[in-house]
Amino acid sequence: MNPTFKKFVLTLLILHFIALAAVAQKKKAAAQETTIPMEPAYWQYDSTGIEFIMNRNVKAIHLKGPSPLVLKNGQFSNGTIEYDVEIVRGFPGITFRESGDRKNSDQFYLRYFGTTSPESRTTLQYAAVIDGMSMWDLTDEYQAGATLNIPGWNHVKLIISGKQMKAFVNDMTHPALIVPALEGNLEKGGLAFSGGEVTIANLVIKPDVVENLDPAPGYISTYNDTRYLRSWQVSNASDFAFGKEIVPPFQFLSKTSTGPGLPDSSTRWTPIMAEARGNINLTRILGHTDFSKRRFTWLKTTIESDSAQERLLYLGFSDEVCLFLNGDFLYSDKNYFGTPGQKFPRGRCTIENTTIKLPLHKGKNEMLIGLANYFYGWGIVARLDDTDGIHLTNNR
Repeated sequence: MNPTFKKFVLTLLILHFIALAAVAQKKKAAAQETTIPMEPAYWQYDSTGIEFIMNRNVKAIHLKGPSPLVLKNGQFSNGTIEYDVEIVRGFPGITFRESGDRKNSDQFYLRYFGTTSPESRTTLQYAAVIDGMSMWDLTDEYQAGATLNIPGWNHVKLIISGKQMKAFVNDMTHPALIVPALEGNLEKGGLAFSGGEVTIANLVIKPDVVENLDPAPGYISTYNDTRYLRSWQVSNASDFAFGKEIVPPFQFLSKTSTGPGLPDSSTRWTPIMAEARGNINLTRILGHTDFSKRRFTWLKTTIESDSAQERLLYLGFSDEVCLFLNGDFLYSDKNYFGTPGQKFPRGRCTIENTTIKLPLHKGKNEMLIGLANYFYGWGIVARLDDTDGIHLTNNR
């Protein structure tokens, strides 16, 4: 056989097998695609908060309020989730990889309370749910804008692969939100909808169809930033009744102080490291705080300085903080969401909340932070302005 002709035939065979493989893969993906009926038999729900209706000529489910709509026997790990949502008011969300007790999951949701704008960062958000509490106030970075149809259907498409997620809203060519490192505790779990007066339709699940999205965590800019204080120790949490204040231990207040008192030799400490975004998420290890209660804990870390110098500390916190350096009281404040005194941005815990001057001694400096929590996520994020002449223990 002519070598050129032989090569031509071989090329045709290779292309043929590639085409067959592509067709087989396409058929496999189509076979895996599941359309979930908007019918009562497929869902767990409270009948007082859920209606099965026809909306714009399609079968749909209307959520009247906060009551969840849970997919029966639905287990999701990786793949694509698509659905349509029409919003009257609220923050309609989908919860995925949800634990059986519904206390841990990942959640994506939209927001609409009378106005909408593609420039508004609060139009949509991703947040983990930890021990039954949404971490939305510790997850400011994962908010974004999008154009919503009010009234009308909004098409949502989520591509979830390992630790990464891309979220599309109406525009299917450009993701509205990219999450490089999902923060939920589970790799697989249930699916549910919730979040206000909304209507859901056309739910399609495509297991393992991830459009080449890498399952490994993606790039987060804080990884390269050596100024973050990542290594801390935390005390046990204690109840801290409303009306009490975190106050410095001035001698003349020692008999009247209602504060928790500084830690002493009996205080038990547990090491805790910052998460991917540089934040210390206390809810993950101390659990959630009931809305009717208030809890308190201490955090401490060491900053070693080559000389006496003043550095700036950028600090984010939720919800109340009191800071000491080498035993000296430097700062206290409150970051209550929805109040006139809430910190920028909108009472969330971010590095932009406040700036504190740190008069560092030569050698080791102990920073002690008292933190109280009553509202959603509990934690801090801390970064120095510069680390020249500074050494931070176990900062990776």
